Amino acid sequence: MSGEYREEESRFQEKFSQFADILASSRKVAVFTGAGVSTLSGIPDFRGSHGVYNSPWRGLNVEEILSLDYFYREPEIFYAWAEEVWYHLEDYEPNIVHYALAKLEKKGRLTSGLFTQNIDFMHQRAGSRLVYELHGSARAAYCTNCNAYYTYDQIAPVVRSGKVPVCSTCGSIIKPDIVFYGENLSSSILKQAEISFSQADLAIVMGSSLTVYPAAAFPRMTACSGGKIVIVNAQPTAQDEYAALHFRDLEQFSCALDKWLDRN
Repeated sequence: MSGEYREEESRFQEKFSQFADILASSRKVAVFTGAGVSTLSGIPDFRGSHGVYNSPWRGLNVEEILSLDYFYREPEIFYAWAEEVWYHLEDYEPNIVHYALAKLEKKGRLTSGLFTQNIDFMHQRAGSRLVYELHGSARAAYCTNCNAYYTYDQIAPVVRSGKVPVCSTCGSIIKPDIVFYGENLSSSILKQAEISFSQADLAIVMGSSLTVYPAAAFPRMTACSGGKIVIVNAQPTAQDEYAALHFRDLEQFSCALDKWLDRN
């Protein structure tokens, strides 16, 4: 709920002033975002209080539905679930978090990359360009046999019609370019994240509980290399002890960042 975690204004401004000083003095800034940043757009997260993992879907465990073995075994069930969650993304719009981070990049202050766990491509729609999608993206899909490429706009209507998308070339099942349980993350993106966060003067974490590894380990690399971590997340995270500052309300923080960027 918007405003639920909003901090008292004078206390918030005191902390944000400290953050602004850190940001202004940082040459290399990396950002890490999780599902929480898209909840302001109305997209449900996974592990939050109203997350999709918190209750079964038609009596089935959602994490099992999202496993690679299950996808190949029961693609009809995966796509029935995904139709409700991932194939209406055009109905949602980027929010202030996405736009503030796009402005941070445009102003030349987000130099080491925006690494996201999200598959909803909202960052790109808001204008971010230096985006690394750690868990893949619903923007693309591939044939599981011949590797033919398909776009979201090609696949979404098929899924919304209640069908399993199949390749027009060979007839095999099409899989979204999303990292399922049982799949490895992209080695090139992992390597880039290791470089970016280990060299960053500042790592900003937004909307992530920092519990899913290996991705959640990246911000800690910044602290271990002498940089600072700032965490913006409603709930405590697994790496709060390493954070120089911790903000609770994503909207409050992002509005302040947006205004600060307009002045600096």
